[in-house]
Amino acid sequence: MNWLHNVRRRVINTSRKPIKLEWSDARKAFVIGLKMVNMACAWHLVFEHVGGIRAVSGPSMLPTMEVEDELIVENRMVSIQSLQRGDLVTFMSPLDPTRGVCKRIIGFPGDIICVDPTGKYAPSTEHVVVPKGHIWVSGDNMSWSRDSREYGPIPFGLIKGKFIGRVWPLRRAAWFSRNFQYIDE
Repeated sequence: MNWLHNVRRRVINTSRKPIKLEWSDARKAFVIGLKMVNMACAWHLVFEHVGGIRAVSGPSMLPTMEVEDELIVENRMVSIQSLQRGDLVTFMSPLDPTRGVCKRIIGFPGDIICVDPTGKYAPSTEHVVVPKGHIWVSGDNMSWSRDSREYGPIPFGLIKGKFIGRVWPLRRAAWFSRNFQYIDE
């Protein structure tokens, strides 16, 4: 750390003498800067392609997720074969690509889905077949959720990851299960 003291002493120059930096000091500063850039790149790669922790906001997934919750997201699984009905996924909003959205998977390609069982956005008798390469998603709190009832089917390419657990608040820490129940008609 003696070299850092020397750099500070030379940078805070109160005299009129020109500042002289030795090559070894400049090299050390360059190496530290390079290591910081490498760490930032590694963090970005891990967060984007492996997973990380994300905060959620909004009431659309109550009671499964509350506003202050922080969740573990797994990004390395983005293949349609690894997803199932009931999984919680994060995807880019079709209406605002700068926003990430979290919803529960309800349907896969070929499934026939009731567009809006509540009748709020569409008649409760309206059904849709989920097209190839898309999924149908819904919020757990349907009265406050903007989901496939409004977006329509979500292209698979917009899916960024799958939520696998909650880490904050600690009193509610848990792994998520597929909370999905089939109903016979």
